[in-house]
Amino acid sequence: MFSSSVDRAALPAPPPPPGAALPTLKITTKQALTTSPASKPLTVTHALTAATLLAPNAFAGAPGANPNQNTLVLYDVTGEWGWLGEAYAVMAGNLVTHGSKYTMHPAVNYVSGEINSYTGLIYIGSTYGEPLPTALLNDVLATTKPVLWMNDNIWQLTAQATDFATQYGFTPTYFDFSNTLTVTYKGVALERNALAVPSGLLQTVINDPTKAQVLAVATNDTGGTINWATRGANLTYIGEVPFAYTGPNDRYLAAVDFVSQISNPSMPARKRALVRIEDVGPDADPTELRAIADYLYSVNAPFSVAVIPYYVDPNGYYNNGVPQYIHMYQSPAVVSALKYMQSKGGTLIMHGYTHQYSNIDDPYSGVSADDFEFYLSHINSANYVILDTPVPVDSASWAQGRITSGLLELSRAGLTKPTIFEPPHYAASAIDYQVFNSNFSALYQRGLFAAGWCPNGNCGTGTPNYTEAYGEFYPYLVRDIFGTVVIPEQLGNVELVEFNNNPPRFPADILYSANCNTVIQDVVQSFFFHPYLDISYLEQIVSGLQAMGYTFVPASVIKQG
Repeated sequence: MFSSSVDRAALPAPPPPPGAALPTLKITTKQALTTSPASKPLTVTHALTAATLLAPNAFAGAPGANPNQNTLVLYDVTGEWGWLGEAYAVMAGNLVTHGSKYTMHPAVNYVSGEINSYTGLIYIGSTYGEPLPTALLNDVLATTKPVLWMNDNIWQLTAQATDFATQYGFTPTYFDFSNTLTVTYKGVALERNALAVPSGLLQTVINDPTKAQVLAVATNDTGGTINWATRGANLTYIGEVPFAYTGPNDRYLAAVDFVSQISNPSMPARKRALVRIEDVGPDADPTELRAIADYLYSVNAPFSVAVIPYYVDPNGYYNNGVPQYIHMYQSPAVVSALKYMQSKGGTLIMHGYTHQYSNIDDPYSGVSADDFEFYLSHINSANYVILDTPVPVDSASWAQGRITSGLLELSRAGLTKPTIFEPPHYAASAIDYQVFNSNFSALYQRGLFAAGWCPNGNCGTGTPNYTEAYGEFYPYLVRDIFGTVVIPEQLGNVELVEFNNNPPRFPADILYSANCNTVIQDVVQSFFFHPYLDISYLEQIVSGLQAMGYTFVPASVIKQG
């Protein structure tokens, strides 16, 4: 599994604004189309009503979401980089589901009074000069419901207000382009990737400290600080799009918490943890599996086991050039160990069928547990793993065949049918994810999405563009845009050596990431572990999380909300 300082398939940031100074007047539609740094003709539809927006763009909350909450997510669509707006909205919407149901659509399609149907609003300003409807600006200024506004076009709101500074106690001032690489929130220093710096960080000034406060500050490499997140009255403002260039210790985690505050202000403050034993196939060492089960049982830590039903080495990569195939039922000692793990609090989940594709390097060896199964990839000249496209034979029937074959392998071995699935290397197509959803009650993964799937917020009506694919990790249970309940994993795993530009990752690194995640209300601290590693690494992580006050629970408990 891959881990890195920047999450694989991370979204880029919007283009830089034309300058540091903010426009002094509200930008009209005509101005927006001529001054946007990457402009193209506006192609969205304005002739919509609140009633027509509610059905196709509405998404259910995850199990445990507050049924009384309903969030509106608005995003930008104009310009060459308009596709980023949909992607950012998908990321925000997925997170919202932990607290509430939601609707998402382009901001330009907002109609007067629409906010009255919701308990909170999130707007992601990714296009400089997006032509925001006057109705949206007026409704935001009039509402007392919580509003989260990210990045651009806040100046349109200030221009529309009678006296913005008096109403909210702060004023947006200018774009800061200093090398701000740290964001401190709730006393925790989070990372901000240098790749986000050129897009700027819109600065605010507090006019009335009785009405406004700085929630998070960004620190540059010379020790200077600027405001990263500001709250005045019911309006929370983040000076950038925090869904760009994310990583395991990123300021994205602060944004997650702000999203939670909008979607469910009464979010519980539970401290739960998950551990998953990874890549357990017919070739696994039964002694290692039993030792792990004994340890986790001894410290009252329920766990999951990601089972690969069928081991395939089509080119004999690890077998002196002789192809090797092992069915689970052909490894009775492994089957016995898996049943023993179940008796000690283990939950078996299905981890692909073979966890590899065909007889090609995808990208490593063609061998189970090394390679992708539902996606093509390669290693480029700079030694990075690059996600390409879904496999050439991808279809609903092909994906269903893999699932059916895997379940049959487990059944032949006398193992119980899993209800949770983990896509190999967390990568599959939109078609595949729908197949998984129809076969399992939940996925245990990080998400992979493609731009174009959700035109006007109506997911599934568009054509996914896999050249613009992006990933997202979650720190708690969500229901993603495919309708799938997703059990989180965000802390990664132990890696003893550098590979593909990913640095080694030891227990201390995982616990450091866990500390970063403490800024999130109701966070689930979730990691995975390969059984061939020294068990002392597992012990360090489990004991470290328990010392932080987290209680390990089964994945089935998290799945319930």
